[in-house]
Amino acid sequence: MAARIFQRILDRAVSKGVDQQQRDSREWFRNEAQKARVTPNQFMSQSRDMMQSKVRQMDIGRMFMFMYDPKTKDMLPYYDRFPLVFPFKITVDGFYGLNMHYLPPQLRARLMDSLYPLVNNDKFDRDTRLIRISYDILNSSQRYKWFRPCVKRYLNAHCRSRFIMVHPSVWDIALMLPTQRFVKSQKTTVWRESRNAI
Repeated sequence: MAARIFQRILDRAVSKGVDQQQRDSREWFRNEAQKARVTPNQFMSQSRDMMQSKVRQMDIGRMFMFMYDPKTKDMLPYYDRFPLVFPFKITVDGFYGLNMHYLPPQLRARLMDSLYPLVNNDKFDRDTRLIRISYDILNSSQRYKWFRPCVKRYLNAHCRSRFIMVHPSVWDIALMLPTQRFVKSQKTTVWRESRNAI
């Protein structure tokens, strides 16, 4: 189960004396997550617990995973069937969000580090979210420069699962788990094109 992966990494941190609340420990959690083996199916079969919650709708500034089948997939050069998204704009028929999978792990970490000052509290509990996140804010500062390849539009009618809300205490772990599922292209190609777009 996916929650066991989160818990295993958290337990390892405790045994090694890594303090989850410390900013400089993010790198340790990210490295451990990259070593994990997990599939989207493990996440989708996960029951509700403190690490993840299955919900019916998006909420701006929270991290979500879900299964997706794009309406225009035949015209897309590639797409991610299991996005890892921070939504920043809700629309009548869907939402816009940052799909962090479109960046290679080291750039995901840089973008995430630049987003942390936008969180509404430092408790990293269920109430924690990115606030003041919008396209205009992301586009207005060089510190968010990695965001462009991540901006994607999602249609509710093409979401193929409930949304899994990732608990803020494990954002850094989820960020690095190898759960991207690119179709029609290899991840290395996607990441190279993302680097070029930046």
